[in-house]
Amino acid sequence: MPAHNDKDLVRRHYATDDNLRIRHEIHEKYTVPKRDYVSWVLERLSWGGQERVLDLGCGPGTYYNRLIQLQPHVEYVGMDLLPTMLAKHPAKNRLSLGNAVRLPFADHTFDVVMANHMLHHVPNIGHTMREVSRVLRPGGIFVVATNSVQSMPELQVLMRRAIVLLTRHNAADIRPPSMPSDGFALENGTRVLSRYFFSVVRHDLPSALIFPEVEPAMAYLESTRDMRESQLPDDVIWEDVMMIMRQQINQLIKHLGELVINKQSGVLLATDTGGPIAQYLQFANNGHTS
Repeated sequence: MPAHNDKDLVRRHYATDDNLRIRHEIHEKYTVPKRDYVSWVLERLSWGGQERVLDLGCGPGTYYNRLIQLQPHVEYVGMDLLPTMLAKHPAKNRLSLGNAVRLPFADHTFDVVMANHMLHHVPNIGHTMREVSRVLRPGGIFVVATNSVQSMPELQVLMRRAIVLLTRHNAADIRPPSMPSDGFALENGTRVLSRYFFSVVRHDLPSALIFPEVEPAMAYLESTRDMRESQLPDDVIWEDVMMIMRQQINQLIKHLGELVINKQSGVLLATDTGGPIAQYLQFANNGHTS
């Protein structure tokens, strides 16, 4: 079973929101250019102001606070598989425990369904797509924020080099441990959504993490341990990989003054009408496609 769909691994990784919080804080502090990613995602939609919104995999409410600030009159419902992820969500009376492959809502209930950075954990994407289509009202929009499979290539190169130095296996066979988002990324996610929705629009947001010192880079890597460690060769241990990663990153910062990790994230908007396409063309004509 892929690491991103291993139920025990996923539950362990999200036993608390600590790993998620660490990565969010690092992205907020070290991303260049500075951009409020959550607001950017929400602003890709043309809001009427009275929508009923389902936030799948809502976690501690990353999108809730910004959504209510931007659209104070929407009717919000948050849902997550794990109660630990809902513990710190501010909308206590608007939350539900549930599984995305079997949504506990009536047909045509929501104007907007969001599934941001979570579809890579869904074991049966077809069931989930059909459930999302079922609970969306006619003309409703499915919003999926995710990463590109090309995101953070420098980090992957450094990790592969560290593993090659440690393993007895043939270097040509070594692949760096992938992150769960590769399972549903901008590229393959567009193809998946197009099987279930009439139109899919993709908005990209390129940026970079710039680390002036080694510690935040190492903290980021450690927050991904649960998802990466099981993919290491059988003769390589995580602590040794991190030791070499620290050495490599220190050397790069010493010579270059900083470590630059390019990243590519974005959002997919899917609907059974062409509304998002018209909006995308308006963004493009105004020079605001990113």
